[in-house]
Amino acid sequence: MRDFWQAHQLQMAYEQAMRLEETAERLVLLTRVLPAYTGSNVAGVEVENTIKLCIPVDMGFTAEGWFRLYIPALLPKKGSGSADYIRSFLYPAMQEYFQGKEPVRFTDCVLAYRHVYSSDRPERRMRDHDNIETNMVSDIVALYVMPDDAPLVCSHYECSMMGEADRTEVYVIPKADFPVWLSQENQGFEEGEHCENGHEKLPEAAKKDM
Repeated sequence: MRDFWQAHQLQMAYEQAMRLEETAERLVLLTRVLPAYTGSNVAGVEVENTIKLCIPVDMGFTAEGWFRLYIPALLPKKGSGSADYIRSFLYPAMQEYFQGKEPVRFTDCVLAYRHVYSSDRPERRMRDHDNIETNMVSDIVALYVMPDDAPLVCSHYECSMMGEADRTEVYVIPKADFPVWLSQENQGFEEGEHCENGHEKLPEAAKKDM
């Protein structure tokens, strides 16, 4: 990859980088099971704690009552065997956040993805949205805040932009509020914004029993 970069063959450098990224993801999945092979009865818990430290997923509800998920990384490429990788850190984080809270069900909503690329790397090409692994994220989000992610329940929207650091933001927004969210997206969300963790800010319309 370095040789291609130094030769200004950026497309070849990009392809080599993607191969490395795919190999690294497969390696992570393999190494996560190695502690359990030692026979330690706390291996699973300690691996999960390590995942939380390395991938600090943030989530909550905005002042408008929209659900917002913050992943401090870009989602991997489709077809890279990455679904298990996403499940390994996102499902436990969602499960922990919603434990003991009221069930949430947005039934007429938009599931929106914002793929934010670090502006410190202007040479990196933004990926096509249909080449980004979002299905597993959608399935896990729907498990906790929607009946499902079928077309009758939600519409899908994706956008990409440059920002201070790589991250992926996922929003679940009532359809009636989507023009407001879209207006904010077009104006550019303020960098460094974080989720409101107040579950009580959820609108009554979304506090439906399962």
